Amino acid sequence: MADRKSNKNGVSGKSSELITDFDPPKPPKRNKYALACGMLASMTSILLGYDCGVMSGAQKYIQKDLDCNDTQIEILVGIINLYSLVGAAIAGRTSDLIGRRYTIVLAGVIFFIGAIFMGFATNYAFLMVGRFVAGIGVGYALMIAPVYTTEVSPASARGFLTSFPEVFINAGVMFGYVSNYAFSKLPTNLGWRFMLGIGAIPSVVLAVGVLAMPESPRWLVMQGRLGDAKIVLDKTSDSLEESKLRLADIKEAAGIPEDCNDDIVQVPKGSHGEGVWKELLIHPTPAVRHILLAALGIHFFQQASGIDAVVLYSPRIFEKAGIVNDTPQLLATIAVGFVKTTFVSVATFLLDRIGRRTLLLSSVAGMIVSLMTLSITLTIVNHSDHKVTWAIALSIVTILSFVGCFSMGLGPIPWVYSSEIFPLRLRAQGCSMGVAMNRVVSGVIGMTFISLYKAISIAGAFFLFAGIVIVACVFFYTLYPETQGRNLEEIEELFGTFFRWRSRQAELDRKKEVKMVANKAQD
Repeated sequence: MADRKSNKNGVSGKSSELITDFDPPKPPKRNKYALACGMLASMTSILLGYDCGVMSGAQKYIQKDLDCNDTQIEILVGIINLYSLVGAAIAGRTSDLIGRRYTIVLAGVIFFIGAIFMGFATNYAFLMVGRFVAGIGVGYALMIAPVYTTEVSPASARGFLTSFPEVFINAGVMFGYVSNYAFSKLPTNLGWRFMLGIGAIPSVVLAVGVLAMPESPRWLVMQGRLGDAKIVLDKTSDSLEESKLRLADIKEAAGIPEDCNDDIVQVPKGSHGEGVWKELLIHPTPAVRHILLAALGIHFFQQASGIDAVVLYSPRIFEKAGIVNDTPQLLATIAVGFVKTTFVSVATFLLDRIGRRTLLLSSVAGMIVSLMTLSITLTIVNHSDHKVTWAIALSIVTILSFVGCFSMGLGPIPWVYSSEIFPLRLRAQGCSMGVAMNRVVSGVIGMTFISLYKAISIAGAFFLFAGIVIVACVFFYTLYPETQGRNLEEIEELFGTFFRWRSRQAELDRKKEVKMVANKAQD
């Protein structure tokens, strides 16, 4: 009886063990230290958002005070994106030389100087100088924030943390819209100066706050500082085992032998950035070519979708939609900022749950429907000889649905995706190329939108944007593999087959499964 009882208990215990083995692993808790680091770094993006939002309303008062024409205004509004190319172009090399953290501080300092110049501008030329300086700061911030956040984040929360720059861009847009409304009652010559100049305050706070962050562990390894990198990885990883794996992967990518564990080591020549541009542009491997196409493509379509036309020219668009008074226009722009901020905040929690690809394609599909509907309703409003209330209301709703759908996917994902797909040796310069593409297209949209809608009508402009987003949907569907849950060092293996990436992904998943089974068998 005792033996039977013993056997019964043994079988029961074994069954219980087997059932437990098949339970899905519990997702790790958010690493609060990594969360704080990602949040602080990403807050630099608030500078661009504030500038975009505040110029939306300030341009009307600048035009009145400085007696500018429409061409001067659209150049003033959009030119900061082209100026930011200077910052983005040198930020990659700067961050490799002085580190990711001090590059973020530098971004805040430069933007502070630009905001002061704009706030005290006495004429159009002086204002353009301020835009140039601020633009360099914006370029630095846009390039370095996603790179730092990607490099400090554990794989389980990388999408969540790396989407923060877009969250803070939207928060900055919202603050800019509120600033427009708050200072709109001041005399014309003071109102717009307060709107622009007050942007200097957050840049100082950010520059000081960033000093409390650690340096990027990947940058530390590139400098041969393995001891410092290990300390940061232990704090920002979900477990000590993951910290060791991350360090081993980074050492391999940097060309450091696996058995080299000194606190300070010599990094092989070629890991410091030499030859990066040659590998990116002149002699790229198929994988690098595919990665570059994906990174530049996603940034191109993000801005070519027309989102900055809505952000920068909301009052004018609402005027064309039938809202004629300044105060209701500014309140409607605040609604745009609120919707953008709310939806992008929701997206941060979905990126690591349903994946980049699903969220991106869903976002683009919603944008197509919104843009087509908006174009039709604007056509009705502008071709009716009386006030069509339902068309005006639907125009407002579709503007809000467009920015909401954008913020759910195409807004945050380019920053997440482009910063995680480049291999370590190419990441800083590759991301700076993505930012450059982003800012060029944004600048072209910002500097031509008034002329565009005068030439083909406001409805025609949004029909054009709808066509571009349809092309984007096809492009994303055919060329973009899912990167959710993969380590940064293994993502490169997904690329190189272009339209046949699905078979490559299936092959990698099979290998991973075989490896896991082998490891379990050894245990």
